[in-house]
This record gives sequence, C-alpha cells and structure tokens, in this order.
Amino acid sequence: MAKTKIEELSEAGQSVWMDSISRSMIESGKLQEMIDMGLRGMTSNPTIFDKAISSGNDYNEKVKQLNKLGKSTFEIYDDLTVRDIQDAADLFKPVYEKTCGLDGYVSLEINPKLASDTRETIKEGKRLHAKVNRPNVLFKVPSTDEGFEAIEELLSEGINVNITLIFSRDQYIRTTQAFLKGMKRLLDKG
Repeated sequence: MAKTKIEELSEAGQSVWMDSISRSMIESGKLQEMIDMGLRGMTSNPTIFDKAISSGNDYNEKVKQLNKLGKSTFEIYDDLTVRDIQDAADLFKPVYEKTCGLDGYVSLEINPKLASDTRETIKEGKRLHAKVNRPNVLFKVPSTDEGFEAIEELLSEGINVNITLIFSRDQYIRTTQAFLKGMKRLLDKG
C-alpha cells in the first residue's frame, strides 16, 4: 500500500498536527483514521471548541444533562472540552508511548482571558492538569510577560506546556529562558 503524505512527512522527521477537535471526529472514528495515517498530535482553542459545540447536534444531549445538574455555562463548557481532550489524548496515547513522549500530544488552551494574570494562569493550568489527568496533554500558555512566569512555574510542577504566540526574537529568548528555568527547577526536585 502506498504511503500517505503524512507518513512521508513523518519519515522525514516532521510531526503533523491537526488544529481542530470535535466530538463527531472522535466518535465517528475519523480521528483514529488520521492517527493511523500518521497524524502525530492535535491542538485546540476556545474558537475551535465554540465552532464544534455550536454547530450540529453532537453536544446537545450532554449539554442538557449538565444543565439539569445545575451547572453554569462555564462548567458545561469545561466538562465538554475536558471530555473531548481526554478522549483525543487516549487515542493519541499509543503514538505518545511509541515515540517515548516526543509526539502523541493534545493541546488545551488555558482560558485566554487569564493571559494577563500570572497567578490565575498558574491556578487554571494546575486545575486543568488535575481534571484532564492525561500524561500526553499540553496546556497552552502565551509568551507574554505574565506568561513567562506561568510557563516556568507550570513546568517546574511537571505540567506539560505548549508555549504559543512567539512573534519576535525577544519572545523566543524569554520563552527559552522560562523553559530552561522551569525544567531546572523540576530536575532539582528530583
């Protein structure tokens, strides 16, 4: 059988990730098909989830169930997104294990409204990490002044971070410094 383009890219050392997620993609087997073809990871953000939840009927029953339990809009959104991230991470787990953690990740963005608040970003990252409870999930934090401190702290706690919005040389240098400081603190803990 001929190799897919994704497989060819993988053999060339490239990791193809998808910037999309939805309940139907997971339940229909489409995501597993793409993983079988060589997809190496997946990223998400609130806009992607908004589109997935608001279009179609994939989430309607779960929303009704959670609403009957008296959950707030945020709690419903949180439960839906965490469930999708967990299920996607479970599908990517064999890739994660086969590559010894180099690939097979799913990325979840920490609420961007917290981006200018270091403490709240750290708190939310820790909360999501505990709730998702998967080794192959990254938590997306922006490379901003407030984000650099959060990146260092989360990494020092052993929480995987996807550092995003790097647009300048200075941001790259500061991102690298935050990464190295966080990893050193983690290693120093033993």
